[in-house]
Amino acid sequence: MRQNEQIELLKKELAILNEAGKILARSYQRCQEIGVKKDYTLEEQDHFEGLTSRFARLSDILIQKIFRLIEILDLPGTIRDRVNRAEKKGLIASANTFANIRDLRNNISHEYTPSHIHEIYTQVIEWTPDLLETIKNVEKYCKKYHD
Repeated sequence: MRQNEQIELLKKELAILNEAGKILARSYQRCQEIGVKKDYTLEEQDHFEGLTSRFARLSDILIQKIFRLIEILDLPGTIRDRVNRAEKKGLIASANTFANIRDLRNNISHEYTPSHIHEIYTQVIEWTPDLLETIKNVEKYCKKYHD
């Protein structure tokens, strides 16, 4: 794929990222109002299920698509290399936080058991602002270097 095609793909992925961010922010707001607690109604569980699903999806979009496209345009690497370089570029505040977000995303996708719900919900509420803030950082970076 040529560089101009990669830049066009990046623009499309940024539009998807923005939409996913809006949806995540709405779920996050609703779940913050509910709060992390010991027991949930079925409706509250549905809201948190939506939040965790959207959290996992947005983290995938950022790490697997956006950061990968930026790395292809700049320089390739592993997931850990990607988040380390994203931190150096100012895309994210902390590579460690994004490593934790990636682990949480994997837990949501692969090990989502009732005994872990409280921990997962707590971490999703804690790290959602990092994902949402990263959208702004990514947009600034892409406008500066890949527009």
